[in-house]
Amino acid sequence: MLKQLRPELTSLLDCFSLPAVLLELDHTVLAANQAYRKQFGDGKPLQGRHCDEILQSAGMPCGGAGNECPLDRCLQSGSVQHVLHLHDGRALQIDLFPIRNSSGKPEYFLELLAPMPNQDNPPPGLVGQTPLMQQLEHLLHRAAPSEVPVLLLGESGTGKELAAAMIHRASRRAQGPFVVLDCSGLSETLFESELFGHERGAFTGAQSRKIGLAEAANGGTLFLDEVGDIPLPLQVKLLRLLETGTFRRVGGIEAIRSEFRLISATHRNLEAMVREEKFRQDLYYRISAFPITLPSLRERREDIPQIAGYLLQRLGYPRLRLSPDALQALLAHDYPGNVRELRNILNRAALLADDVWILPEHLPSNLRSAPEPESAAGSPGFANLVPLAEMEERYLRWARQIHPGDRRSLAHSLGISERTLYRKLESISGLPEQVEHA
Repeated sequence: MLKQLRPELTSLLDCFSLPAVLLELDHTVLAANQAYRKQFGDGKPLQGRHCDEILQSAGMPCGGAGNECPLDRCLQSGSVQHVLHLHDGRALQIDLFPIRNSSGKPEYFLELLAPMPNQDNPPPGLVGQTPLMQQLEHLLHRAAPSEVPVLLLGESGTGKELAAAMIHRASRRAQGPFVVLDCSGLSETLFESELFGHERGAFTGAQSRKIGLAEAANGGTLFLDEVGDIPLPLQVKLLRLLETGTFRRVGGIEAIRSEFRLISATHRNLEAMVREEKFRQDLYYRISAFPITLPSLRERREDIPQIAGYLLQRLGYPRLRLSPDALQALLAHDYPGNVRELRNILNRAALLADDVWILPEHLPSNLRSAPEPESAAGSPGFANLVPLAEMEERYLRWARQIHPGDRRSLAHSLGISERTLYRKLESISGLPEQVEHA
């Protein structure tokens, strides 16, 4: 039999704009607000049902996939719980607060649920299904709902700014500004002016007041790219901003307050810079509460076919395809410039390709395993020509191997009918048994 709650206790739930629910010790729902019913309701009464049953009907069950029950954790620790549940690319932030009786023991539990934005379409550079990328996505989702400063580490071109934007979009500040300051190559005066702004007449050329990026980021996220390049004398001013939330414009006397979430990034070894006294230790500890390392492209070569296809779409060449030999050359490269370098390689190759195929000769010479032999007639690459039927067979084998979908979606990607695709695959020995029959 359900407990009868005081009306003021149940009406309190409607004060929350987020989905909110009141639970008993046994996970039974006592009351839910309108936002909860709209987000997770299935048309049936919610009162008296198990909370996990309700979330499961909404496609976001508590159990499995490494998700922990916040109520069970609260019963063990007796404290407020904040957990993040991941469900097939969707994220759900859950905050649970115990409501104690006169004896100090938890009797009810207030649970607030905040669905995070869908990340099914990640930006280029964060595409990939390797374990390294799955771990990266998990860490980004974990970091997003909090206010903890995040430090993104990794080589140039690995997508640190894209990762920062992903954290911002999945955070509670998603409606606020995402402000980027590239700290590399800035003099002390220019950096201070960019970050804090300046008053009119503060220095030669300051003809009007300028709002700094720290002020522009108020209510949102400030992303400091290449934070390791900040001049040492200005690091103390940045530290003061982070610790007090206040600053002064260059040439100004008024203290200005700005409240933002900080994300930093660098390709440098900040710990070594601290030891060498090139980076302040107190600032390092202030910005590195949650470090995340982005893997280099050579550490996840299996993602290259997927990334290449995605980049060709983004570059405006949706019909271009990589020949097996061109793909092999891309897979063998080490990519010191990471995804940014791959993007440039594909852009150049797309401009050189005359047909739907990107061939090895369209790639930079340093990506080719060996020089192309010349024919007797002096035409470069003639000796490497192969019959079209053989090239098509090699391509179909490769496409069938890497394509994640069924036969119908593969045919659509290739721009042919499903019947035509099956006929072609049937003529290739060893492939019919791999094809899903309609």
